[in-house]
Amino acid sequence: MPNPNANSIIVLDFETTGLSPQQGDRAIEIGAVKISNGVVVDTFQELMNPGRPVNAFIENYTGISNAMLKTADPCEQVMARFADFIGDENLLAHNASFDKKFLDAEFDRIGHKYAGEFACTLLTSRRIYQEAPNHKLGTLVRYKNLDGEGAFHRALFDAEMTAKLWLTMLADISIDYQIPQIPFALIKKLAKTAKANAPAMLSKW
Repeated sequence: MPNPNANSIIVLDFETTGLSPQQGDRAIEIGAVKISNGVVVDTFQELMNPGRPVNAFIENYTGISNAMLKTADPCEQVMARFADFIGDENLLAHNASFDKKFLDAEFDRIGHKYAGEFACTLLTSRRIYQEAPNHKLGTLVRYKNLDGEGAFHRALFDAEMTAKLWLTMLADISIDYQIPQIPFALIKKLAKTAKANAPAMLSKW
């Protein structure tokens, strides 16, 4: 049973061979952060061998080389360990629709189903930071002056920065709308609310 509070969640990020598991693309790295009651309590990071070489664009974009992947465990082994890591918790990613489709595809290969639901920092940020220049992860990190050591487009760093952004967003919602404990259900409702109506919806909650 997932924790009903928004501040207990698994933040995850995939690096992949391409954009679409439906067209045969596979995960090559998973990074994740476990947040419990607003505190980061654990992390997970592994490369995984997709069974075929990645192209030069992906190598340059992620910094993950074919030589690195050659010695990594197969996707199926890594994803089995990741299934244990996430347990039944709710899940979060920046542009979650992308990561969800890869999580679903990789878990389908090992016959695993997960209990949690997804939230998305991209959709949430569009509603609460409407004045931000755009809602890319790097832009929002700079917009909120969040610090971090590492490079974007590596899975654990992206997950860590998404986690920092998430906790900042929850704090801002708490302060701006006097909601001391934010339920996950509120975030799900917010994501489906039109941007123009988001402040009024939060005020009524």
